[in-house]
Amino acid sequence: MLRAAVEAVGDRATVIAGAGNNDTRHTLEVIATAEKAGVHGLLLVSPYYNKPPQEGLYQHFVTAANSSDLPVMLYDIPGRTGVPIDTETLVRLAEHPRILAVKDAKGDLASASWVMARTNLAYYSGEDMLNLPLYSVGAVGHVSVVGHVVGARLRAMLDAYEAGDVATATRLHHGLLPVYTGIFRTQGVILTKAALRLLGLPAGPVRLPLVDATDEQVAVLIEDLVAGGVALPEKAGA
Repeated sequence: MLRAAVEAVGDRATVIAGAGNNDTRHTLEVIATAEKAGVHGLLLVSPYYNKPPQEGLYQHFVTAANSSDLPVMLYDIPGRTGVPIDTETLVRLAEHPRILAVKDAKGDLASASWVMARTNLAYYSGEDMLNLPLYSVGAVGHVSVVGHVVGARLRAMLDAYEAGDVATATRLHHGLLPVYTGIFRTQGVILTKAALRLLGLPAGPVRLPLVDATDEQVAVLIEDLVAGGVALPEKAGA
């Protein structure tokens, strides 16, 4: 899959491979495979389920970063992994020459602010509802779920903010609120794929343990997308 993505985009985009899991040894194997596929960077999520201590997190990420010459983005999402990457741990990890960025889905603007103030880590919002708030404390972009549906508007919001037009950025943020809410009425993937199908794109089904959206969920999603200014084909709302 990674090789196909790299071949498809050529030099038109940067491909960052999700290579992290809760087993350091397996993570190293995935990194090696991703590197052979020609990816340009690595996204390493905090180990999930086993809830390692902060020193374990530090050793895991450093070991992974040492195994490759590729740049690394850490993925801090305690709601799904069970453990946050603490501020002091992030500050230590920022000393590694290849750990360059953080996908932040911790929902803690104070922690993110402290890390950005004390390091050169590039912060990317990993929680769409907080894209604009994170820009305001120093984030440089987002790794988005709703970007599958409203990518151009997210880019416009970031461009407006970077140009100093906070009023336009805020207006765009407010306009996107129904989309943010709608896509995440389940866990994200289910309704993202449903939204793509509504737009006529070949999203395909989800895999177990996820299940495809019900007719009732799709009906609510259509209302959310329309309220958020997403233009759907006429047949989508039929």
